[in-house]
Amino acid sequence: GPPAAAASTPWIAVAKADTSAVVNISTTQVVKNPMAFDNQGPTNDPLQQFFQQFLGDVPRTLRQHSLGSGFIIRSDGYIVTNNHVVDGATDVKVKLADGREFPAKVVGRDQKTDLALLKISAENLPVLRFGNSDALQIGEPVMAIGNPFGLQGTVTTGIVSAKGRVIGEGPYDQFIQTDASINPGNSGGPLVNQAGEVVGIDTAIVSQSGGSVGIGFAIPINEAKTILPQLEAHGHVTRGWLGVSIQPMTAELAKAFHLEQDHGALVAQVMPDSPASKAGVKS
Repeated sequence: GPPAAAASTPWIAVAKADTSAVVNISTTQVVKNPMAFDNQGPTNDPLQQFFQQFLGDVPRTLRQHSLGSGFIIRSDGYIVTNNHVVDGATDVKVKLADGREFPAKVVGRDQKTDLALLKISAENLPVLRFGNSDALQIGEPVMAIGNPFGLQGTVTTGIVSAKGRVIGEGPYDQFIQTDASINPGNSGGPLVNQAGEVVGIDTAIVSQSGGSVGIGFAIPINEAKTILPQLEAHGHVTRGWLGVSIQPMTAELAKAFHLEQDHGALVAQVMPDSPASKAGVKS
């Protein structure tokens, strides 16, 4: 008889729908050539004379190329990726799943959360919906979509291994950990749930070998929800600053200060010239 049909899984429909909105991002960065001498031309330096004899004048700058992933969040061409994918890039190109290529403008980026917002001139593009990363359960299935090593439209699945992981990547360090395979080039691609909604942005990889070792990390999408509108409006994120250091109020401290309540915050220090000191907050 006919071969048995493959057992259907919700991932087939998710992969079909979501890969169309995932893009390949390639960047060019001009960097100083470590082989170049600062003073080109005639020289008394024997080493430089040797190099010039065999190589001629070495170019002072080199073009470095790198690849990453991103995903479309608005049909008029807004794309989310990691800041480190486009950081320092002189030229950013976006390749869509349908093969079309566009130059991209970096609308805004935020180093602290490693998020960037790009824009291409295109209309009626497929988009990904945002899910709720706070509602993720440990053990819940997830799929990472991206272009590991430039292999476009790769999907890998796994589960949420942990939430709120701190890996020393800056002040907003609350990653989703997953065992879905995330490799170089996946950076900036989406981590999606079984409803096909984006719950995270694939980012850091902890690995000695540089390959996937079953521990991948993603920025929770709820963190991006507050950042992206600011990137679109201003190109950067403005964060509030009070200028105080505080410590929790304990029963001993409350007794020492003759307070009736033993909860709240104790202002331990007020920075000079800070908004708090101008508002009259005292330590």
